[in-house]
Amino acid sequence: MAQRRHHYEHAFERFLRDRRVPYISVDEAKKSLLPGSRAMHAGDDGPGSLKNFDFVIYGEGGNLLVEVKGRRLPRVRLKDGRPASPRMECWVTLDDIEALRRWGTLFGPDFEAVIVFMYWCEGVPPDGLFVETISHRDRWYTLRCIDVESYARAMRLRSPKWGTVCLSAGDFHRLSRPFVVPVREQAGSVAQTGFVREPVFELLGP
Repeated sequence: MAQRRHHYEHAFERFLRDRRVPYISVDEAKKSLLPGSRAMHAGDDGPGSLKNFDFVIYGEGGNLLVEVKGRRLPRVRLKDGRPASPRMECWVTLDDIEALRRWGTLFGPDFEAVIVFMYWCEGVPPDGLFVETISHRDRWYTLRCIDVESYARAMRLRSPKWGTVCLSAGDFHRLSRPFVVPVREQAGSVAQTGFVREPVFELLGP
C-alpha cells in the first residue's frame, strides 16, 4: 500500500482493496500512468507542470481519475438531543479543478475525472444518511463523489486569497453521488441495489 500523507487516502485505498476494485495509486507509478506521447509532449501545460491526482480506477463501466479530499464531519444534535445532518464541506482549490480537467483531457474520453470527498465522522454515521460507511483504524468515514465538470459548472468563489471554490449545499446535494459498485443487469441498465466485487461503476454525472 502506498505511503500516504493523510489518513483519508489510507482509508479510501483500503476501501478499494477490500472490494477488489482495480486501481493504481498515482504516487506509486506516475510515469506508467502518462497516456502516451501526447501527454509527454504537451508543452508547458503537460503532466510535468500539473498537480497530481490520487488514483486511477479501472472499471468495465468506465475508468476514473480520482482526487481524494478529506473533510471532518462533526456530530450535530438538535436542541432536543436528536441527531441532525451536519454541513458537508465540499471546497477545493481552483488548481485542483484546473489540473483534474487537464488530466481528463490528456487521458481521453475513456476516463472521467472525479473528486471523492472522504468525510471523517466523529461517530457512526446515521442510518440512511450515506450509502457507504467505512471503518478504518478506529475511525469512521463516509464518502461522496462528483465529476469535475459538474463541479466546475456550479462552483462559486470561496476565498480569493487562497484560491478556493465551493458548492452551495443544494448544488452539492443535487450533483454529488454515492461512490458505489452497482450490479449491471444483462440489458445494460444499472441496478440501484446490491453490491458486487466487480469493477463496474455508476455514472457519476448529474
